[in-house]
Amino acid sequence: MSAPRLRGTDLLLVAAGGAAGALLRYAVDSASPHGLFPWPTLAINVVGAFVLGVLPALDVVRRSRRVATALGPGALGGFTTVSAWAGQVRELAGDGHVAVAGAYLALTLAAGLGAAAAGRRISHRPEPEAALG
Repeated sequence: MSAPRLRGTDLLLVAAGGAAGALLRYAVDSASPHGLFPWPTLAINVVGAFVLGVLPALDVVRRSRRVATALGPGALGGFTTVSAWAGQVRELAGDGHVAVAGAYLALTLAAGLGAAAAGRRISHRPEPEAALG
C-alpha cells in the first residue's frame, strides 16, 4: 500500500490548521496557572487525543478529505505537543522531581490513550434509530 500523493493544497491546509492549533495551544497555556505539575500541557494533549478519536465521526470530516487534513494533522497536530511534554518530563526529573516526572509521564500516556479510545468508541457508536410515528 502506497502513501497518498502529496498535494500543494494539502501542505497549505496542514500549515493553516497547524498555525491555528498552535495559536490555540499558546492561548490555553498562557491563560492557565502554572505550578510544579504541567496541567495545561496534560489537558491540551488529552483533549487533542480525544478529538482525534472523535474526528472520524464528524460528517464534515467524512465528506471532505481537505477538512480532515486541515483538522487532523493540521489543527490537532499544531494543538497537541509531544515535544513540550517530553521537555517538561526531562526538566522535572533534572530538577530532582523524579516522582512528579514519572507521574506526569504515566498520567499523560494513560489519559491520552484513554481519551483517544473514548473518542473512537463514541465515533463508532451506532446511530439511534428514529422513532416510528
